[in-house]
Amino acid sequence: MNEVNAVFRKANLDDVEKIIDLCNECFEENTSIEYARKVFEETMNDENQIYLIGMIDDEAVAHVKITVIPTIYEKMNTYAIINHVCVKPKYRRHNLATMMLDEVFKICKEKNCKAVELWSNNFRQAAHACYKNYGFVVNDAKFFSKEVFSNDFI
Repeated sequence: MNEVNAVFRKANLDDVEKIIDLCNECFEENTSIEYARKVFEETMNDENQIYLIGMIDDEAVAHVKITVIPTIYEKMNTYAIINHVCVKPKYRRHNLATMMLDEVFKICKEKNCKAVELWSNNFRQAAHACYKNYGFVVNDAKFFSKEVFSNDFI
């Protein structure tokens, strides 16, 4: 398919509803606009919390969340984690994900990140192919998680 021209920029408070609508569509989530606005307002002045949005005219067509993590550990240095990488279904296969990742890496270079890591659900095979084509490699690691508010602490 042909490449389309999207404008990528850091999101602002007015973009939150568009981002949530896009993520709810792409990931079948059910995040409320009220919750998203509250969290965005709490973190919007943190230079290491970046919501990147891709727009075609007034339509949000792509999004990624970038978290820059400076550390005191020389080997890790400063790195970034990206998540919620998504492209609106009707715009997939138009090179938007690659263009968005180019923007991510431009920002991460400006922030002196040593590496960029990403989270992706196992079922997103097409997305994984995109990441591999971009040069990401699968680490020999497991991703562990535990809910903070689980019954184990009671």
